[in-house]
Amino acid sequence: MWLQNGTQIIKTPRSLTVGDITYPSAVFRDKDLLATLGITPYREVKVNQRYYWQGELTIEDGVGTYAEIDRDVDQLKEGMVSTVKGQVGSKLKATDWQVIREMDGGTAMAQDLKDYRSAVRLEGNAKETEILALATLADVIAYENKPYTSVTKVKHTSEEGVETYGPETEESDVELNMTMHFEATDPTEEVDPSFVSLTAK
Repeated sequence: MWLQNGTQIIKTPRSLTVGDITYPSAVFRDKDLLATLGITPYREVKVNQRYYWQGELTIEDGVGTYAEIDRDVDQLKEGMVSTVKGQVGSKLKATDWQVIREMDGGTAMAQDLKDYRSAVRLEGNAKETEILALATLADVIAYENKPYTSVTKVKHTSEEGVETYGPETEESDVELNMTMHFEATDPTEEVDPSFVSLTAK
């Protein structure tokens, strides 16, 4: 994007008239000529629309910045609680058939799976309580962007295409949305061979 005379935003190349001369859209490939015509590069800093409404635009030094208008915290919290409930339901749905089978007198569900389902419910309830206790937009943002340190084993691929992991490890910083991150581990899921640890900061 470009600015004409420091105020008018030009989003895409187009023909334009400066004084008595009309220039074709190709003029936007000539930086020097654009500068003589009072047209300079421009970029915009968008607001995070998850948490803010977009307010008034301020342009300074070729950068446009929108004012941030806070979204309603209670509405955000309602959506977060709904997300948690959806996560719990999704995690339990995969094994609901085993619950029904046992209730109908069939094979009993394995105890580790029962423990997992209980842990998911407890964790979901705890998350809902945590969300309802959030007081400010900053609290909401922190809950959905919690910093963690991830440690994984380095993957190696042989000439034959065989993949192995470690013993070397690598560390990285990640941010997790706590409405979707559950500590409870499904015993039926395949274990990630690269995983070492995931620790909250």
